[in-house]
Amino acid sequence: MKYVLVTGGVVSGLGKGVTASSIGVLLKNCGLRVTSIKIDPYLNIDAGTMSPFEHGEVFVLDDGGEVDLDLGNYERFLDITLTRDNNLTTGKVYQSVLDRERRGDYLGKTVQVVPHITDAIQDWIQRVAHIPVDGRDGVPDVCVIELGGTVGDIESSPFVEALRQFHFKVGPNNMCIVHVSLVPIIGVVGEQKTKPTQHSVAVLRSLGLHPDLLACRCSEPLDDSVRGKLALFCQVPPENVLTMHDVSNIWRVPLLMQSQDAHKTILRVLGLSGHADKLDMHGWKTQIADRWDSLKDPVKIAMIGKYTALSDAYLSVIKALQHACMAAGMKLQLDWVEAQYLEPEAKETDAAKYETSWQQVRAADGVLVPGGFGNRGVEGKILAAQYAREHKVPYLGICLGMQVAVIEFARNVLGVKDADSTEFNPGTPNPAVVFMPEISTKHMGGTMRLGGRRTVLQSISCLTAKLYQKEQYIDERHRHRYEVNPEMVPQLEAAGLMFVGKDETGERMEVVELQENPSGHPFYAAAQFHPEFKSRPGRASPLFLGFILASGKRLNSYLTSRATPQPSPHSTPVKPSPATSLGLEGLNLSAIGGSGSSSSGAAAGSGASQALFKGSS
Repeated sequence: MKYVLVTGGVVSGLGKGVTASSIGVLLKNCGLRVTSIKIDPYLNIDAGTMSPFEHGEVFVLDDGGEVDLDLGNYERFLDITLTRDNNLTTGKVYQSVLDRERRGDYLGKTVQVVPHITDAIQDWIQRVAHIPVDGRDGVPDVCVIELGGTVGDIESSPFVEALRQFHFKVGPNNMCIVHVSLVPIIGVVGEQKTKPTQHSVAVLRSLGLHPDLLACRCSEPLDDSVRGKLALFCQVPPENVLTMHDVSNIWRVPLLMQSQDAHKTILRVLGLSGHADKLDMHGWKTQIADRWDSLKDPVKIAMIGKYTALSDAYLSVIKALQHACMAAGMKLQLDWVEAQYLEPEAKETDAAKYETSWQQVRAADGVLVPGGFGNRGVEGKILAAQYAREHKVPYLGICLGMQVAVIEFARNVLGVKDADSTEFNPGTPNPAVVFMPEISTKHMGGTMRLGGRRTVLQSISCLTAKLYQKEQYIDERHRHRYEVNPEMVPQLEAAGLMFVGKDETGERMEVVELQENPSGHPFYAAAQFHPEFKSRPGRASPLFLGFILASGKRLNSYLTSRATPQPSPHSTPVKPSPATSLGLEGLNLSAIGGSGSSSSGAAAGSGASQALFKGSS
């Protein structure tokens, strides 16, 4: 087993996750099988109870693991399916060691950070690195490890010491260390300053880890003199000082590293130089990086959220929209709408924001309501769902977005004016959404309905079946505590809100669509699951693709070019799918307008043309 360790210095948020993912892409396209581990030094057992404002989104895996959003980067970049153990936290390590101590496994010894915690970290890494994540049998060739936080943080000290020991244990030809650091530009003349990186590397070396490569973040390419200075003071060859400057889209980062022969250096350190000549990034460049930059026809999507101050809170949703736009040949313009400013009360407290928010909704080609928790902004989301339904604007609801669509329909179509969710109004006499009976009311962490679950399709003629090209079932990832009240379902369906996807018991509602009628709605669908978690570049989520196509008025031509839905295989387990090519499978791009060229229009939305500081896969 070979290991690549990615560390960070100076400040957080430099793009270690993108760097680690990009290294994985290069190695994978050299013909190697790659897996990833993210180390988070916080004491939480997992990311499940952390605020989106503080830590960004919680990414959910097939096995139900609630993990750091960087694992979403790994899955999207590498097209792999990770497990909860691929995210290692301080809480997990200490919990495992203390459980062993309580069992008496240490035979009366004093349990200490060294060697017991550090040994547990090394054992964890070695065990998880050998688990295949690409749907194939056998052990991966390389494990890319990202150490979260910044070198020198007190929280990461046990991990740094464990990795120092681990490097010595596996040997120098089996681990390559890449240090991501900041080179700021100071002053009117724009001088690139090396001192922060010098100090960061000095700290890293004092802890026993010597970087083989420096990945230097800067808004502009590094001057040769700056690279030489960093090489001199950090004891790294000049060709191993990588300039990681801002790029037009995040998928260009692997190409940026390739252009500086980063893959050759890494493979040489790992004793795998023979694989360097196998690198083929043509598909990645043409079908992803170049394709995104070539999109011209704008599609304007209003994202009705409640954590809009931090785009990372909806990172996977943004990426799923981008994947769908690449497949549909449309340029994303994403308008962030704070849900609470759509509510009538906002007109009294902040009339300007109220008017601006509603102008954004009215100007949108499509309305998307993502997931969330708590009652802040919920009435605004309900109003957005009502607007999209009544004005025939394409609507996609995810998790809470499905629940508010049901509440809105019950209030305004069924006439049940006090319909509500017991999450927001525990005493409501007409609950349209209820707490799931099996969920714990005392413990928050890891108690939701989580991970890959099967949704049984109720009709092959429904839009969802046509988009997924499935007749029987689909498998998607979940994260929720509340569900549509099954007692209200007959009334809702009789009025035209059809639950076209249910769980295997038939009691839990998974996908809802408006019944087709003569007036017709171009796209009104919502899912209890989170389709964004399985979306990939080159293999967009079917629901997101349908939503974008409908928003761009291309859905009908796309559907007429599709074949009949395929029977679902008769195997029952939810398994990782093998890695696929980067081709846009099954898409008849000529039928839906290709990349388009009629308008250079609006700029791509948040995350579309990001600098590396803000981007992720």
